[in-house]
Amino acid sequence: MGKAEVLLIGGRSGVGKSSVGWEVAAQLRAADVGHAMIEGDLLDAVHPTPPGDPDRSGITVRNLAAIWANYTELGCRRLVYTNTASVLGSEEWLFTEALDGPRVIRVPLTATDATIEARLRARELGSELEQQLRRSRFMSRHLDEHAAPDAHRIPTDDRALTDIAKEVVGVTGWGGGVAATA
Repeated sequence: MGKAEVLLIGGRSGVGKSSVGWEVAAQLRAADVGHAMIEGDLLDAVHPTPPGDPDRSGITVRNLAAIWANYTELGCRRLVYTNTASVLGSEEWLFTEALDGPRVIRVPLTATDATIEARLRARELGSELEQQLRRSRFMSRHLDEHAAPDAHRIPTDDRALTDIAKEVVGVTGWGGGVAATA
């Protein structure tokens, strides 16, 4: 079947990871390029924290491996994965363990503080806005300093979602001329 390939779409809160991920999936479907899509934030959404797993990485790997096993059983070998920190080189072990050493393509999305604040103010209607703004500023700096050297940074400010996703798909090499098999 060939080695698995994983597109990691990362970036700070409000940058558009989920929206871009779903649009990438839509564009791949339109081009009949086989793939699976996983929102990484959902793999460790459990409370309380699992015993002995304070950063929830253990449950993340177990859930990712279980879901990926189901997708590979269907013949899938490409994964679109969205999660803030997934583009950090230090996070690659999750995918090596769960997907047996895939080819990794890292795309951190970027946006200015002003753009992020406007997006988060429109989105965060509950009690966590200030926390999201602080965390987003911190992660912006952290990702700038620690994203893997092979990461393809793509700005999202004042751009159409379809254009951003098209650029992301272009980085993968999965579009145009890719066989229609999963």
